[in-house]
Amino acid sequence: MNTSPVVYLDHAATTPLLPEAIDAMTEELSRLGNPSSLHDAGRRARRVVEESREQIAEVFGARASEVIFTSGGTEADNLAVKGLFWARRAADERRCRVLTTAVEHHAVLDSVRWLATASGACADWVGVDGSGLVRPSELREALERDPGSAAVVSMMWANNEVGAVQPIAALAEVAHEFGVPFHTDAVQAAAQLPVDFAASGVDAMTVTGHKLGGPVGAGALILGRGMAPVPVLHGGGQERDIRSGTLDAPAIRAFAVAAVVSAERRVTEAKRLAALRDDLIRQVLAVVPDAILNGPPPGPERLPANAHFSFPGCEGDALLLLLDARRIACSTGSACTAGVAEPSHVLLAMGADE
Repeated sequence: MNTSPVVYLDHAATTPLLPEAIDAMTEELSRLGNPSSLHDAGRRARRVVEESREQIAEVFGARASEVIFTSGGTEADNLAVKGLFWARRAADERRCRVLTTAVEHHAVLDSVRWLATASGACADWVGVDGSGLVRPSELREALERDPGSAAVVSMMWANNEVGAVQPIAALAEVAHEFGVPFHTDAVQAAAQLPVDFAASGVDAMTVTGHKLGGPVGAGALILGRGMAPVPVLHGGGQERDIRSGTLDAPAIRAFAVAAVVSAERRVTEAKRLAALRDDLIRQVLAVVPDAILNGPPPGPERLPANAHFSFPGCEGDALLLLLDARRIACSTGSACTAGVAEPSHVLLAMGADE
């Protein structure tokens, strides 16, 4: 049995819980109370939720009233893409287009495809370059073709596979020139970049706990004032009637604690990780001369903690298992498609062949 320590290189899939988050969640799990109940235990739980809401809002440059708690990034993406499409379409039936890219996380990709199949949406795929980046001019050109038919734009802040950091503020500005709301999935960016909701100009933003040292099962959709997506879930009317469901106070508190700690350490940690990434890239390319580094070059357009390689002639899953046998944990693509014998949709969109 191999007892050597695991070298965990799969933080894009999930991150270890921070000790501070574990302590906060453990303490809260020992307490009782539904945040929607009016008795003392319920009011105490509600206070935990609202204090956590304020902490998350401060970390991400938002107002507390703009933070809608969800079960994670997938639910928040579905709520943003579907909910904003339905609301915009209801206001004007000409608004049928959802503009996005082919490099998005499946939570957005599959939401858009479902809307096209079930709700009469028209998916408009804005192209990316060979590094996985969207040019604002490409979005402008797509919107100019028929501005009145555009319902919503959704483009991720940073790519979970190749680490490409999009020019989100510029893209949101283009969408607003045409009066179209802009959503971004900032799940990968939140722990590594200065993600600021207000400064970016976006209308809706997805974040989740388990990508920044918090627990799985707690996330948020940050919604700007005036944004009123049609709910995806119906029930008790929690979260301003936008997202029903009993609020998980322990997970929400741990999420908020992790977000605060992650933000406090972000600058130092990003610098440390970027140095490790650069050394890894240098050594891999030196040892395997025909290896290909996918995505933008190291710098501001690439996540500090991301390195993504292709090895010509090597089967990805075989390499993953060989590395796993050496106690090195990594991935061949998004964790949500692990085990699927298909080429990466991100690399295909960037111009790679199957």
